[in-house]
Amino acid sequence: MTAVPATGSHHDAARDAGVGPNARVPLADYLAGVLRGLRPLPPLDLEITAAHGNVLAEDVVGPGPVPAFDHAAIDGYAARFDDVSDAQPGRPVRLSVVGDLVASSWRPVRLTPGTCFSVAAGALMPVSADVVVPPGMTDQGMAAVEVYHPTKRGHGVRRAGDELPAGAVLARAGAYVTPPLVSVLAASGIGHVVVRPSPRVVVIATGDELVDVGRASQPGQVVDANSHALTAAAAEAGAHAYRVGICDDDPEGLRGLLDDQMLRADLIITTGGTGTGPGDMVRRILSRQVVFSDLSVYPCSSLGYGMVGGPNGVPIVCLPGDPGAALIGFEVLARPVIQLLAGADPVFRPSVRAHLLETVSSPSGMREFRPAYITERRGGGYTVAPLAGGPYTLSGLADANGLMVLGEKVISAAAGSTVDVILLDRRR
Repeated sequence: MTAVPATGSHHDAARDAGVGPNARVPLADYLAGVLRGLRPLPPLDLEITAAHGNVLAEDVVGPGPVPAFDHAAIDGYAARFDDVSDAQPGRPVRLSVVGDLVASSWRPVRLTPGTCFSVAAGALMPVSADVVVPPGMTDQGMAAVEVYHPTKRGHGVRRAGDELPAGAVLARAGAYVTPPLVSVLAASGIGHVVVRPSPRVVVIATGDELVDVGRASQPGQVVDANSHALTAAAAEAGAHAYRVGICDDDPEGLRGLLDDQMLRADLIITTGGTGTGPGDMVRRILSRQVVFSDLSVYPCSSLGYGMVGGPNGVPIVCLPGDPGAALIGFEVLARPVIQLLAGADPVFRPSVRAHLLETVSSPSGMREFRPAYITERRGGGYTVAPLAGGPYTLSGLADANGLMVLGEKVISAAAGSTVDVILLDRRR
C-alpha cells in the first residue's frame, strides 16, 4: 500500500511552494506545497484491538446508549427512595430483603413498597428502584435490613445513557485510536472500525564516510547516528519504521536500494548528501525526481522532497547529514508527511506561547528551531529555557521537551519576552 498523491506532480507541489534556484523559501509556503500534493493512505477495516495506534478514517457513532441499561453503581441495597427518605439514626427504616442480584442477573424484577434487593455493582436495577443504599448506612441485614441514614434519589444508580446517549459521536475522523477509546468502542458494542493504516517508513543513511554504531569515529569516518535516530523518530510519530542502514556513495547502489524499498514503503527518508558539494551524491542522483530546496530554516536549510518510481510512486524526504539538523528536518518536514499519510488531524504538533528565561540570539533571515525546556507555571502560563542550538543542536535535543521558534526577523530575543514553543510529546 503506497501513498496516494494528489493531482499534479511533486514538482508542481514544489513550484507551488515558491521553490526557486536561488531564493530561500519560507517554511510555511514550502510545507503548504508539499502537503497539498499528498493524500492519506487508503482506509481499511480493523478489529478494535488491532486498530489501536491508527487514525480513524471516519466518524464512529454509538449504536446504543452507554450504559446500555440501568444498573447499580455500587454494592448495597436497591430500594425505593420514598421508602428510605425518612430514615434517621434513631429512627431507622426497616425493609424486607426479597432477593439477591449480581452482575450476571438478567431477569427483570420489580420492587414493591417496603422491600429491597441486595445488589452487587453492575447488577440490573429492579423496576421502580431509584436508589442503592450503601451497606455502611445499614445494619447489613440479610432477610431484613434497617436503614439508618437517608440518601439522595439516584444515589448509587447509573442510568442507561448516563455517559453516552444512543447516536453519540464516540470519536471523529482524524483521531488516534487510544486504549480508552478502545474501551468506549467495546462498551458501545462496536467491534470493528475503519482506520488509516500506519505508514511504513524506510530510513536510509548515505555516505562513504559512515560506519555503524559500536565503534568510535576515526579521521574520515563518521558514526551513523542518523538512521537510528530517524527510525526512532518515525516510530514515535506512529509509523512502522524500518532502518535499512548505510548506503555508500554509489549511484547504482542507491538506485537499486530505492527500487527494492519501494515495494514495502509508504515513505522513504534518506539522510546525507543534500548539499551542493562534490560528495553530495543524493542531490546529484535524485535531482530529476526530488526537488531540493534552500529554506529559510535553521539549522536544516537544505531539504529534498519528491516521488521515486514515477508520479504514482512513493514519496521521499531527503534530510541533511548533520544529526541535529536531520532531526530538526524530520520535525519540520518528515513528521507532518507521516501524520498526513496516517490521516491524522491536525498534522502539526501543538504549540504554546512562553516567557523566555534568558536572552538568545538568532541568525538573521532564518526561522530558527532551537531546543528548549518548557515549564508550566503554577499560576498559569509557561516559561521556556533555551538549550544548546546551532552546531550543538543534537545535544540540546537530548534534554528538550520543546522547540523554541524564532522568526526570520528575530536577531535577538530578550529575557522576559514571549516566544512560540512547539511541544515535543515523546509518546507521539
